[in-house]
Order: sequence, then C-alpha cells, then structure tokens
Amino acid sequence: MVAQLTPPLTRAPARVSGTTAEHLVGKKRLFWPFLLPALALYVAFLVLPTVATAVLSFTHWAGAGDTPTFTGIDQYAQMFASESFQDSFVNTLVYVVIGGIGTFVLAFLFTTVLRDMRGGKLVRAILFFPNIVAPVALGMFLGFVFKFQPGKQGMANFLLEHLGLGAVKFLQPENVTWAVTGSIMWASAGFYITILMAAVDRIPPYLYEDSDLAGASPWQKFRHVTLPLTWDVVGVAGVLWTINAIKIFELVFVLAGPGTYSPPIRAWTLGIYVFDRSFGTQGTPEYGTACACAVVMIALVSVLVVLLRRLMRRDAIQF
Repeated sequence: MVAQLTPPLTRAPARVSGTTAEHLVGKKRLFWPFLLPALALYVAFLVLPTVATAVLSFTHWAGAGDTPTFTGIDQYAQMFASESFQDSFVNTLVYVVIGGIGTFVLAFLFTTVLRDMRGGKLVRAILFFPNIVAPVALGMFLGFVFKFQPGKQGMANFLLEHLGLGAVKFLQPENVTWAVTGSIMWASAGFYITILMAAVDRIPPYLYEDSDLAGASPWQKFRHVTLPLTWDVVGVAGVLWTINAIKIFELVFVLAGPGTYSPPIRAWTLGIYVFDRSFGTQGTPEYGTACACAVVMIALVSVLVVLLRRLMRRDAIQF
C-alpha cells in the first residue's frame, strides 16, 4: 500500500486592488519631490558648514583675503594650552552639570506640587514665562537684580542687606559663573516643568489613588510612580538641556560683560570663546582656532548625549 502525501496548501497572495496599487505608486512618486528640497537645505546649511568647520580647524585663516594655511593639530594644541579655553570649558561643564541638576530638581519639585494643586495649569504658564523672553532682555533684567552699588543696590543685595547680611558682588568675574548658573536654573525650570507635567498628565490617576490607599509618602509616589512612568521623557529633556547648556552665549555675555566687547576671561563659555576668536580679538581674526573650538563643542555634545542616552536606557513601562 502506497501512502500518498498531500502537499500543504499554500495561500495565494492577496491581490492588491487597482485603486490601492495606484495609490501606492502615487505615494512613491511623491516621495523624492517632497524629500529633495528638505534634503538639499539640510546638506547646504548643516552638513557642508559642519564639514567646512572641521576642515578649517586644521588651518590658520584670518578670513576674507587670506588663504587658509594647513597647520595640522597646532590650532588644537594651542587652544587646549590656553587659559581662556580651559576657563571656558570648565564654565560650560558647570552650566551643563550643576545647572542641569539644579534645574531638574526644581522641575521635579514643582511637578510634584502642581500635580495635585488647584490652578496648577495657570501656575505652569506663569513659570514658563521666562522662556518666552529674549535672553538679552533677560540678561539686562538680571543685571539690575544683581547690581552692586552701595546706596543703590539691586534687588538681590537689597534683600540681603535687609536680612542683616552683607552685599555680594554677584557680577564680579569670580562670582558671575554661579550667578549665571542660578539665573539659568530660574529661567529654564519652567520649560522643563511644562515638559514633565505633560508626561505626568498621561499617568492614570488610579495609580496615585492606589498609592494613597497604601499610605505612600510624596517621595514614594514620585520614586515608584512618577519617575518610572516619565523616564523616557526625562531622558529627552536631559538631551535638550545638554545641547542648550553647551551653546549658552547671550545670558553670560550680557551679565558678565555689559559695555565691553567681551566678558572677563574667567566668565567665558565655549560659545563666547568662539565669538572672541572670530570677532572679538580687536585685531586679526583667528577663524582656525574658532573652528577648532566649534568642533570641540560638537564632540562634547555628541559624547554627553550618547552617555546620557546610555545611562537613561531602560525598558519602556506600559500603562
């Protein structure tokens, strides 16, 4: 007896209707016409300038009328050895790390309070207000707040004197970095409060109700409910902070150096260093050194963002 094996049934591929096929072909035809203009602008205004900056960082160039001279890594060696660059690099890291920690602590504190607060959306809008003010105008305002002038003090020293404390020269080169750090924390907290509150608003209320029934403290609710369920948003906010803090320029320039072409060296950031090498040398520009510092800024952003994303990596929690 011979057994006959029946071949497995194969399902015929579903036929695509003529209308659907035409629609897909039409989408493919529109892909490149829509993509090419954006891609051309991206290459022209981002990719090519970035490549040109990297190439010029290995040259000595004084601008129009001068021919770039290849110098290898001399620009980098001189830059890293200069005291002005070292101060700029340290100050920038202070803004990124210390300012970032302070900003997110404030943001989390306000987020915890505003979640259960009546009229929290109005308070959120008020806290966001400093972010819509131009940094130059904000710096001018803070300059009056931190003003040191006996008999005509700014608001900060006025309050210190009425509390029986001595006035502080906030805008002196040795103090201005910390004054700017506090100003950045105050000005930026509202932006990150808004981002974190948007993430908190999507958390189901019953999770907080269950925590209340279990007798959880505010810290426990934040640690076990709020933070895990907003972790992905916190990571994105951390990346945004890192990028914005590294390129800080206007606020420091206005607060630390009003009426001068450049702030004192001890108050510089990497952005101000690039400006000074390009326009503030009061002599021959050093575009090669400025480009070298810009490359360092790009590398610093890349390294910090990658590290931050790795540190913040965890499995998404579904709720």
